[in-house]
Amino acid sequence: MCLMSGAPMPSEYIKSEGKAGRMGSRLMAIVAEGERERVYLAPTKEHETKASQATPEWRPDVSISGSTQYLGVKPYGMENFSQLFTDRQTLALSTFCDLIADATKLVKQDALAFGLADDSKALRDGGVVANAYAEAVAVYLACGVSRSADFWSSLCIWANQPKNELVMHLFGRQAIPMAWDYGEVNPFSSSGGNFIKNLSYTAMGVDFLAGAAPGYANQFNASTNNTSKDKIISTDPPYYDNVPYADLSDYFYVWLRRSLRAIFPDLFATLAVPKAEELVAFAYRHSSGRLGAETFFLSGMTQAMHRLSAQAHPAFPVTIYYAFKQAEGDGAEGITNTGWDTFLAAVIEAGFVISGTWPMRTERPGRMRDTGSNALASSIVLVCRKREANAPNAGRRDFVAALKAELPQAMAHLQKGNIAPVDLAQAAIGPGMAVYTRYAKVLDADGKHIPVRAALALINQTLDEALAEQEGDFDADTRWALTWFEQVGFAEGDYGVAEQLSKSKNTAVNGLVDAGIIVSKSGKVRLLKPAELPANWDPTADKRLTVWEMVHQLIRVLEANGEGAAATLVAQLGSKAETARELCYRLYTLCERKKRAADAMAYNGLVQSWPELTRLATQTPRVVKPATEDMFDQE
Repeated sequence: MCLMSGAPMPSEYIKSEGKAGRMGSRLMAIVAEGERERVYLAPTKEHETKASQATPEWRPDVSISGSTQYLGVKPYGMENFSQLFTDRQTLALSTFCDLIADATKLVKQDALAFGLADDSKALRDGGVVANAYAEAVAVYLACGVSRSADFWSSLCIWANQPKNELVMHLFGRQAIPMAWDYGEVNPFSSSGGNFIKNLSYTAMGVDFLAGAAPGYANQFNASTNNTSKDKIISTDPPYYDNVPYADLSDYFYVWLRRSLRAIFPDLFATLAVPKAEELVAFAYRHSSGRLGAETFFLSGMTQAMHRLSAQAHPAFPVTIYYAFKQAEGDGAEGITNTGWDTFLAAVIEAGFVISGTWPMRTERPGRMRDTGSNALASSIVLVCRKREANAPNAGRRDFVAALKAELPQAMAHLQKGNIAPVDLAQAAIGPGMAVYTRYAKVLDADGKHIPVRAALALINQTLDEALAEQEGDFDADTRWALTWFEQVGFAEGDYGVAEQLSKSKNTAVNGLVDAGIIVSKSGKVRLLKPAELPANWDPTADKRLTVWEMVHQLIRVLEANGEGAAATLVAQLGSKAETARELCYRLYTLCERKKRAADAMAYNGLVQSWPELTRLATQTPRVVKPATEDMFDQE
């Protein structure tokens, strides 16, 4: 906003000023190490002058390609990667890149002195002695510089957290967002983001490598490669239009190319990452827009899947990871998503039968992407085998009947395995598509082929019905609360409507008040939120115990006191606790449909904590504060 008038400046004006080259930065503070704390110092003119005296001899002058959806800096005139780094950051990164060549020579000298042979065979050509060893060390050093680039940018914000005051790395998610305040890491300090700390993470990765057998990584086109012949194949393909990895990869590529071009000249032959062949559906890469992008993705993915089907080892299934959220829109055919439709169509067209689904917990808890959102917690692994040549056709009625017979059992199995509610709809695709793909075709009453999109809608519908049927396991008060919650959530509603609903559920408003799950006054009724429930609640003494109250008391205790206290409550509930967990799945589905993200996260979080709660419940219950883990080990 304007400092003189307080009037907000239109975003278009700010963007136009950035594009005109009139956007800069000012040094606001210096953060120094004090006595067991950070010390914030006001800068002087001399400090600012000194900070601007760096003069790098080289800059990463590569254009930023791609959509502003993932590259939020472009509308502000930042069209080149060199604009994402200050002069000091550019000088530091380019200097470290150039020093790798010097380090490589020294490592080779040490390797020869140690006794390794000198055959001058390059690492890229399969070398294993002194020369290749030195080049391998150069690769690891380049990884350390690459990681440093994630911290040494004018887009890295300063985080003033309760336990950590530090510069955050840029890629908290797969995007380059605009930032209005940033911190410059001192590469030689002991604070988070320093070079030695960044290099140590590369070293830890090397420590985990088995080293028992040689490994190889090669770049090939998935639709034409011959390397997968008679191999066991597990693949993680692109997710339609989810992330433009090629565009984002240029951020690191410009530094890796400067570090490693001499060692891998073919790999770093281009100035930027090749993008035209990347198998993703981005409209801005196609002259015909969205339709062209979808056609490109379907055609390419079908070819790639055909190749996998033809070359995979016949004795083993092909496993495909696909962590792409399905429930993106609710159209005429139910909840559908073009990304899943198109991908599954390619898999089926290639002759695969989806014989199962394995939810795999692959996402780190607490990452920036899932903060405040219902991001997937797992990758969904589709287990695929070749379809029998004599597979029969089926009618729509037969398909629906098979879904209703098999999907509820599969869903119950997934729930028993404690799949997160946020992942349930994804995981249910597997057993649902297993029914769909066992047939050569599924035909409607007119003899027309039912496409994947329509099949997914029927699978989701059957899943909703199966979850609704579980309501029969709940008490009358809980069934009333479920219906009321679907209509108004935790908001107020009319007493008359609540009383009428209570009659159909074989309960009464007064009884619901006695049960401790609602408040009724002045002609209005409202469900109590978890934080409003009594802290001294004892389920063993509750004369009108409801599954609804169990769930929300568990959420209250978990959020307020942590897993130890919640585990004590689980122990008190005994076998009834499992019914509470079942209710969370139904509540999550309702919240997802009604766009109540905050409530949905609470139910999802309770289920995700369940294994630890049940483990602690078998031990001597005690209140413990859950430990936190900082993935960067910052001070």
